[in-house]
Parts: sequence; C-alpha cells; structure tokens
Amino acid sequence: MTIDPSHSRVSFAVRHMMLSKIRGDFTQFSGTVQVGKADLPSHVNVSLTVASINTNEKDRDTHLKSADFFDEQKFPTITFESTNVHPDDDETFIVHGSLTMHGITKTIELTGQFEGQTIDPWGKHRIAYSAWTRINRKDFGLVWNQTLETGGLLVGEDIDILLDIQAVA
Repeated sequence: MTIDPSHSRVSFAVRHMMLSKIRGDFTQFSGTVQVGKADLPSHVNVSLTVASINTNEKDRDTHLKSADFFDEQKFPTITFESTNVHPDDDETFIVHGSLTMHGITKTIELTGQFEGQTIDPWGKHRIAYSAWTRINRKDFGLVWNQTLETGGLLVGEDIDILLDIQAVA
C-alpha cells in the first residue's frame, strides 16, 4: 500500500532553551506499507524531503536546512526502512528498522498502533497507523548547539518523532 501524504503527517518535537517544545513537520514524503497478519504492518519504507521541513518560522527552517543541522544540499532525504515488526501488547506493535539521516544510519525502534481501516468512497482499501519514538539527534551527527547564559542549551538533544500514516491500496 502507498502512503497517502495528504492524509498523513510526519512530525517532530524538540526542546527549545530547555523550556517549551518546538514542533515541526516534513510536508513532503513518500513510502509504502505492506500489511501482514492481524492488520500489522509487515514492512515499512519511508523517504522524507529535508527541504520540506516546516516549523512555522522561516528563519529557523532555513537554519535547520543548513550545514549546521540537516545539510540539505548534501543530504536531501531522510529514510527509514523496517527490518522487523512484531506485536508488543494487545494495542501496540514494535517496528525495528534503519533510519538514515545526515548520512548516518542507525537502528531505531518505533512503537506503533493500528488506527483502523476502511473502504473509501472510490472503492479503495485504506489503513491507518500511528507510531512514535525518541532519538538523540547527536547520534546522527546533528551536533550544533549554543550554550545559554543560564547554563542550558538552546536546542535539546532528544527529538520526539510522531507519525500518523494513512495508506491506500
């Protein structure tokens, strides 16, 4: 099944000045989900376009695309490919896979949840999942930061990744 980007969302959150969380999205992405037993995904493959990052602040988005962070000119995409999916409990499943960002590939684990399925008005089968994880951006070479006068950091190291995916056959 193909991920429907107009009915899906790839978002993230990171601490700013050790206080609030700044949230953002990648608005251009594509991918596929293979559905296995009990409506669990059996394989997931996703590609995000770094240039589509949107935090609702143009200057911040430009900085995030620069060599200080994602280095969009050298690394225009972020990819994820699952290696294993298994049930966790009655409501969740675990997706193991390889995340490649900023030229570095690491194994990560997402917790997912089946959200439902239906046949749309055009007769196509649709299925939806949500998933979440937390990564440390420094593990992927995203190390830029600035120390605050009060002793904290401008940008947190932990990134919460949140996915709401709808796929269509």
